[in-house]
Amino acid sequence: MKPIDIPVVGIGPGSQPDDGDQFEFMDMPCGMFRHDLVSLPEPEDIADLPAARQLLADLKAAIGRYRCGDPAIRLDMNTLGAHERDLLAQILGEGEVSITVEQDGHRIQIQESVLTGVWRVQSLDADDRLLDDALEIADIPAAVRSSRMADDRHLNTSLEGLPGGVQNAPALLVEISDQLASHQPGDPAHIINLTLLPLTNEDLVLLGERLGVGPVTILSRGYGNCRIGSTAFPGLWWIKYYNSQDALILNTIEIVDIPSVALAAPEDIEASAERVNEIAELYA
Repeated sequence: MKPIDIPVVGIGPGSQPDDGDQFEFMDMPCGMFRHDLVSLPEPEDIADLPAARQLLADLKAAIGRYRCGDPAIRLDMNTLGAHERDLLAQILGEGEVSITVEQDGHRIQIQESVLTGVWRVQSLDADDRLLDDALEIADIPAAVRSSRMADDRHLNTSLEGLPGGVQNAPALLVEISDQLASHQPGDPAHIINLTLLPLTNEDLVLLGERLGVGPVTILSRGYGNCRIGSTAFPGLWWIKYYNSQDALILNTIEIVDIPSVALAAPEDIEASAERVNEIAELYA
């Protein structure tokens, strides 16, 4: 019998032809928002600031009786001096959620504190001058719940004059219009997941034009971002989720009073109430 010829194949670095391709690693997640530890001022720093200490006592009482879904509880900060406001800002810190509300020719700038459900609400004029300053205890600030577009118009579902490339947006507009017409306050959310649908760029542009831009913009930072925008129609929201590299990973439209992702949860407010009690005792 003839011996079987087995070819010898080289292995290891340099044994294979170089086709010029480079192996690329996927970028690791980055840019995660995290709470830094709040550096509380010393008790003696506010010992001579009775208004600041009183506000902390009022905050303790208010958050203890607040329940999710209740109207927001407002604590006025307009009478406080600049030093008192700075110390309170240091105590409360800065949380994950920022909100802008365009209302009646001025802007309401809202920042959640590190205490979920406790919001710093500032109203500014066109020149960014402070008009009003307050704390609110709420699952969502009152300005968001009360925001409405000035005009009362109907969603345009017309098929006339549609640009080229539009495919599925007209059917979505009809669905949205029907849901808006039947929606009642307190109804469960009707969610349209745009990520799962075959939509062209022209579809998305048409949806944006027809739905319009509303007065509320909410940014929730965490492992990535969640950006929530109201539209020209009350109860209609456009929500986009981005990963830590700012790539869009989920795109939804919701017909609901307030999107659940924007609301503080009851257990979070309970945790905030416990923390407020600790802080109030420190400065009592």
